[in-house]
Amino acid sequence: MKHTLYILLALSLTAAWAQPAQKSAPEKAAASKPFKIEKGKDVWMMTYFRQRYPTRIEIDAKGNTVEVPLPDPMQEEKLHIALSNDGRHWTPLNDNKPLWEQQMRDPYVRRGPDGLWRLLATGGGRRSDREQVGPSCLYATSKDLIHWHVEGTLPLMKDARNESGALARNIWAPEWFYEDKTGEYTLVWSSSYKDAGWKESRLWYCKTRDWKTFTPAKVLFAPPYSVIDGTLLERDGTYYLYHKEEEFGAKTGERRAIRVATSKNLEGPYNIIEGPMNTGQIVPVITEGPTVMTDPLKPGWLLLYDYCMTNRFGASYSPDLIHWSVVEDVDFPSEARHGTVSKITAKEAEALVKAYPVKGAGK
Repeated sequence: MKHTLYILLALSLTAAWAQPAQKSAPEKAAASKPFKIEKGKDVWMMTYFRQRYPTRIEIDAKGNTVEVPLPDPMQEEKLHIALSNDGRHWTPLNDNKPLWEQQMRDPYVRRGPDGLWRLLATGGGRRSDREQVGPSCLYATSKDLIHWHVEGTLPLMKDARNESGALARNIWAPEWFYEDKTGEYTLVWSSSYKDAGWKESRLWYCKTRDWKTFTPAKVLFAPPYSVIDGTLLERDGTYYLYHKEEEFGAKTGERRAIRVATSKNLEGPYNIIEGPMNTGQIVPVITEGPTVMTDPLKPGWLLLYDYCMTNRFGASYSPDLIHWSVVEDVDFPSEARHGTVSKITAKEAEALVKAYPVKGAGK
């Protein structure tokens, strides 16, 4: 058994290191500067939770699941916030401690058209309800990013059953996307009917206008690989669906990394873009939890993601949302996982810093 573990570990590390050459050289960001709030100038905010995985899952040639222990595990499944001026260097609030004691993973926080901040997160729901309605996700709101109210839990997969009549086993990394032209919120998440959420997973979606009634869940994206962590961005009539390909093991090789697919319609179908890394991916392995933001320093975009098995965060730059190059000079809060980035005003940033002081912040 130990011999098998060593072989799997070597294969995984070899795959992670042996990335094909990128089409463009890694970008070197400007020198790090202390975080500063400037009057009238917007600030970037990242929400996240913290974790160091206890094990890394591998699959041997016979299809057996093997857990490889990882050093010094920890988890702080609660809401954290960090602020940044350049999208590359982030200062955590509250000394990287939680801002809210509510348990959650993958906190997705965005401001709605009504000015209300809406949070969706993995977790929530009573275990006793799962047999009747399946898994649920957490839904909360805030007017100021400081005081949060749990609106409830959403059993988004309650009407979706597989061919044998079984309910889904999970709702992971739920997000929401608002369309001005329709006035609808589209909720996107990953679910699987298997015994583990990463097995044969698909991206699902539903719609709502009032956050009280939701359309039945439908499959949004079913590529020829297991997929989780979907996030949507619309630009000039094209929808970009960034997501994690969740394939790995002796048969497929290490393929846990970010990809992108595009469509002219939010509901698809989506065309998978073949990236330059690892036969189709756009960032190195092992990565997950993508979030996209406009680049504060120059025309273009930043894609942020976490290297979930090595407890660090990464960023890539693109001029067109398709071609990405790794940014080398970055600084993220320790153990940050699954970030979501939003723009806030200087006044909102000042209120956050007052409520949750940060080291080295200035005006």
